[in-house]
Amino acid sequence: MAADRIFRQPEAVVMVAPAASDVAPDRLVVGVVVNGEARAYPLQFIGYHHFLTDTIAGRPVLVTYCTVCRTGRVFDPVLDGAVERFRLVGMDEFNAMLEDQATGSWWRQANGEALVGPRRGTVLAELPSVQVTLRQWTALHPETRVMRGDPRFADAYDRDYAYERGTSRRTLTGTDPRSWARKSWVIGVRLGGADRAYDWNALLRLGAINDTLAGRPIVLVVATDSASFFAFERPDAATIFAREGDSLRAGDRAVGFGGHGPRDTLRVITASQEFWHSWQSFHPGTTRYP
Repeated sequence: MAADRIFRQPEAVVMVAPAASDVAPDRLVVGVVVNGEARAYPLQFIGYHHFLTDTIAGRPVLVTYCTVCRTGRVFDPVLDGAVERFRLVGMDEFNAMLEDQATGSWWRQANGEALVGPRRGTVLAELPSVQVTLRQWTALHPETRVMRGDPRFADAYDRDYAYERGTSRRTLTGTDPRSWARKSWVIGVRLGGADRAYDWNALLRLGAINDTLAGRPIVLVVATDSASFFAFERPDAATIFAREGDSLRAGDRAVGFGGHGPRDTLRVITASQEFWHSWQSFHPGTTRYP
């Protein structure tokens, strides 16, 4: 019953240009950029595999996703000067657990922390990533490469949109459409040692949320596709952004979702969409908005 025999790894990670991809443009991906090279990993594939190791611009990356927590994370897999190899061993606190090959230590997917074994207390460095539709990612990064599913697992990959769109009501992976229920969606932000969860329904209703976390002004925004979202640090507390189409506007200041505008560059900050029970479990000191 080993988890890695139930959810197997692809024989190879094959990346193709968007025009050669058979992934629908409105499907969700985990997008990551390393040294100027963009990659997109569709949830329909990595949700089954739970993790995979890839190389982007010569740098190894560990791309992970837990469907029970709805957590997508990208980590640096280099430990003690070597690229570590992992296998899926199960879950703890409803979160996927990985075991490293070198020491047998067990690692939590939600935060990259080793909980058991010789490396206990070690935390994998997280790399910035976003969860957006393939269409939105391609618009921001036309040169991106998109993961192609392994044909061996075609029957195991998620074929419909129920999980991604939150219409599934399955016990472990389904969504509660209400706010602040156990399986409700939140956007979690950690900044300056402070954690805060933002209600997804509120973000959909408002389009953009301006807030201050750990004394730093931020703004969260959801695209008009009601699926892609971003988080940025605002230049100052007095600058209040509203969503205008698929961009942000404050007075005459317009900024695209890549964080760039005619006269501005906003610093992108890491934010994650996940189930409320997940964010609350792994960030017990979190506050809530609203």
